Amino acid sequence: MTLQRVTVAFTFVVVLAGVAVFAAAYRPVTDSNRATVTFVDENDTTLGEVHATIADTPQERYTGLSDTEALANDSGMLFVYHGEGNRTFVMRRMAFPLDMVFIGANGSVTAIHHAPLEADQSSLTNYRGSAQWILEVNYNWTTAHDVSVGDRVTIGYPPNASVTPTPISG
Repeated sequence: MTLQRVTVAFTFVVVLAGVAVFAAAYRPVTDSNRATVTFVDENDTTLGEVHATIADTPQERYTGLSDTEALANDSGMLFVYHGEGNRTFVMRRMAFPLDMVFIGANGSVTAIHHAPLEADQSSLTNYRGSAQWILEVNYNWTTAHDVSVGDRVTIGYPPNASVTPTPISG
């Protein structure tokens, strides 16, 4: 085999491997990985509703909204865990600020963080709280919808959802 053929074959294998890695890590947004998150106050008044993409694998939760240019109004990302626990989030490679809503296993908002853009990616702010779900939405969405700690959340998954945690209803 000539050196040129070896080089072409090697290049083909490298490109094919790259495509395979991308395909394995990429899950297109479909109805099966979307959820509707509804916020309700103590008077059963609906405060707002978010249509969220579900992040339920370790890779999806790590990547989150990093490298995303923007979120549409009333949309977000819902990070799903199999149980409640102490969680820490950061604003890694973000192009826009966020609100982070921590939701406990009982469907109650446990913490809300207003996270501005990070000026220094080498020293990221840690946003902490106890949660089974964390919803990221546009900055000040929670303020505009009067959502506060203690409000209840209902998470509606589509019938063919890929997540296994039990849906909650407030």
